[in-house]
Amino acid sequence: MPPTMETITSEQPTVPAEAGQADAAAPVVPRRSPLRAAIKTGRPKEWIKNVFVFAGLLFSGKFNQSHEVLEAFVTFVAFCLISSAGYFVNDLIDVELDRKHPKKRFRPLAARELSEATAKAIAPGLALVAIAIAFTVNWQVGLMVVGYGIAQVAYSLGLKQIVIIDVMTLAGLFILRVAAGASAVDAHASEWLILCTGFLAAFLGFTKRRQEAVSELHEGTSTRPVLEHYSLPFLDQMVSLVTTGTVISYAIYTVNSPLIGNQMMLTIPPVIYAIFRYLYLIYDRSDQRSMSGIIAGDRGIQGGLLAFALVAFLLLYVFN
Repeated sequence: MPPTMETITSEQPTVPAEAGQADAAAPVVPRRSPLRAAIKTGRPKEWIKNVFVFAGLLFSGKFNQSHEVLEAFVTFVAFCLISSAGYFVNDLIDVELDRKHPKKRFRPLAARELSEATAKAIAPGLALVAIAIAFTVNWQVGLMVVGYGIAQVAYSLGLKQIVIIDVMTLAGLFILRVAAGASAVDAHASEWLILCTGFLAAFLGFTKRRQEAVSELHEGTSTRPVLEHYSLPFLDQMVSLVTTGTVISYAIYTVNSPLIGNQMMLTIPPVIYAIFRYLYLIYDRSDQRSMSGIIAGDRGIQGGLLAFALVAFLLLYVFN
């Protein structure tokens, strides 16, 4: 057999073989200090989702205005803190279920690296700081951060157990990020941009549910009750639907871009490539990483996003 070479189109499997998976019944030995455990629980790697806050800044042509950049950054920080507070709440609620999961049992709370009392103190502290920071931008951003926090708690308490509503809630959280970012820089968030954001968030939500369903099927576990209502054929249909919606809504937005009209259509190819590449990794390579893990670890998606950002910047700020 000829030697193989890992390339951007010929990857090695991104998930370990089942034989190498840890025994979920074995006790977890604490590995992290309380400080590191607290940071881990806050999921800083997931803060990448909050870059949607900068959409209004980029597409309104205000990226070269220092005050607006600062306001958008403060809003970004507020969403990072409120989302971390939500992760603390989620892990507190799911701690017993997480201890039965082959991977989630290594989360700091499930592994008893962080006490529940400490987590209960940190969560409201992060939320209060986030809300205070958000209100320094303007009252609209402040209220949206409050709404985001409430939606996160509602999601953790029960909405994530309701089929379809769980993904719709996640989509709403992404839309709040975009709306808050636009409000922070006094920009209008195009209806098509909001619609595209909703479809993209639903795309990420349904692909995540499919990853979880495949993982539980292979591992023989059942730690997320809502997955009992999601069959793989149904999830495949939903992924197909929201993928189509994402591409079409973004394409229509680029045709009617408020600043440069249909010149924004030049950003369509890298967007389509990044979406299709994401699907390829999940379906063909059985990638079980989170969205942030896939983006941080895949050169193809990184290249597509970089190309999108570069083309958009050149069109909006150099050639406009």
